[in-house]
Amino acid sequence: MKKLVLTATIIVLTVFGAIAQKYAYIDSEYLLNNIPSYLEAQAELDKLSVEWQKEIEAKFKKIDEMYKKYQQDVVVLPEETKQKRQQEIIDAEKEAKELQKKRFGTDGDLFKKREELVKPIQDRVFTAIEEYAREKNYAFIFDKAGDLTIVYADARYDINDDILLKLGIVVGEK
Repeated sequence: MKKLVLTATIIVLTVFGAIAQKYAYIDSEYLLNNIPSYLEAQAELDKLSVEWQKEIEAKFKKIDEMYKKYQQDVVVLPEETKQKRQQEIIDAEKEAKELQKKRFGTDGDLFKKREELVKPIQDRVFTAIEEYAREKNYAFIFDKAGDLTIVYADARYDINDDILLKLGIVVGEK
């Protein structure tokens, strides 16, 4: 009987403890899009991305021109010259693909630049959220911008502007 009462008491306390927990949500896209340094970093990344993409497209265009020229000349070229030109085209294509991987690959220049520019901002936001949650005694703070889907969110639990304020940013003062 004592075990049953103890188990019931633990269950009741757990349920009431869960109900008494404070929850809030943020929208990380909203937060980041209201941080001027993030917008500047994003603009720089976009600029670099466009610049690098043009560089790669130019290389592939040159390869296409090399191939078309080869196709025009193939009937009159000696076998040794054909092989040499084919190898030049293959090498140029390999070089272009390596550059593409270097710029846009999983550990490429764009990824590294994003880490350099955006990660410190994201870390500041995360730290502000963590501090805010501790100060206000929140048990959980959800991010509705990611994979988490919130079907209903009461606006009184939206702490986005509070987090921005903690970061020293007043919305509308960009």
